[in-house]
Amino acid sequence: KLEVECDSLTQVAEALEANVDVIMLDNMSVVDMTEAVKMVNGRTKLEASGGINLSTIGAISKTGVDYISTSKLNQAAVCVDIGLDEAE
Repeated sequence: KLEVECDSLTQVAEALEANVDVIMLDNMSVVDMTEAVKMVNGRTKLEASGGINLSTIGAISKTGVDYISTSKLNQAAVCVDIGLDEAE
């Protein structure tokens, strides 16, 4: 499978012409994502990514994209320092 990251509608059109399997809509506005869904019209899968958080995910889910990805889950994780010391 081939996925191409696009940050503009022009790039979406180019990726669509290249017949890719998935187009990642990176840091696009909800308006542009909605337009990309119309452009693609089911011909390939669309993934929304970048700038996605609890305040934006609701609107993004209504655009019609196939997938939504976010790194917010692991960015908020706290690191744990675990060590193994040899007992004497």
